[in-house]
Amino acid sequence: MSDIETTVVELKAQIDAGEDIQILDVREMWEFAIAHLAGSTLVPMHELGARLDELDRSRPTVIVCHHGIRSLHAALALRGRGFENVRSLRGGIQRWATEIDPTMPQY
Repeated sequence: MSDIETTVVELKAQIDAGEDIQILDVREMWEFAIAHLAGSTLVPMHELGARLDELDRSRPTVIVCHHGIRSLHAALALRGRGFENVRSLRGGIQRWATEIDPTMPQY
């Protein structure tokens, strides 16, 4: 695995350890309303460029989407804009629901 992605198991361990992680959800509002990770911040992908000032560049950031494609593109874009510690959640919220929290609604 490259340093641009993290797994749901790794993210769960970081959350359980109380690490100060910024979780950025780049899905649409309707998707976020169905299921999201507690404490995550919603900034839909099409708004990301205009809302960079809302993100804390100093905190490690994990980007979440449905299956991990949008989040990977967002991670690459943020790295290109000077964010150094950003990673995409491999498999997205779907994998989280499958492997970590089977009570989470799926769509």
